[in-house]
Amino acid sequence: MRRTSRLLTGTALAVAAAGLATLPAYGSSATGSLEVSPSSVVPGGRVTVSTMACGEDGTAAGDASAVGAGTFTLTPGTHEKDAKGRFRVPPSAQPGTYEIVAVCAQGGRRVTGDLVVTLTSPRQQVHPRGSVKTGVGGGLGRDPVQTAAGVAALAVAAAGGTWLLHRRARGDGI
Repeated sequence: MRRTSRLLTGTALAVAAAGLATLPAYGSSATGSLEVSPSSVVPGGRVTVSTMACGEDGTAAGDASAVGAGTFTLTPGTHEKDAKGRFRVPPSAQPGTYEIVAVCAQGGRRVTGDLVVTLTSPRQQVHPRGSVKTGVGGGLGRDPVQTAAGVAALAVAAAGGTWLLHRRARGDGI
């Protein structure tokens, strides 16, 4: 019994140690990625990228060719160990998610971030305009003569129907 408990305890400790070894160190999640701002942009918009992965030098070569923007340079930013760069999304960019890459000048570390290209800005609300194309036609056409003829036809039909219902109710027959 004692041997089984030692075996189980040893196994549990080994699993816990392996789990801790795979966790990132405190603060390292921010240093290993490429921050893309704004993360969602319309074609023709400007994008700023930044990373803390390049260390003291803070320079990197950026690549946004996946979205059609080509290469750009990341230079040391205002904060320590920070590299920033900018590029413009081409007006011909198609909607979708694109990977933006930066390779640090020292050490060649490669960091990536995602950019979402949309047709509408998240801050811009789109309101529908125009008529609905159902194939039936509009309620009021552009031609006033046709509109008047339609109204007259409806009035005659309503008057005739009322007259027939009235005769039937009186028992005169149809």
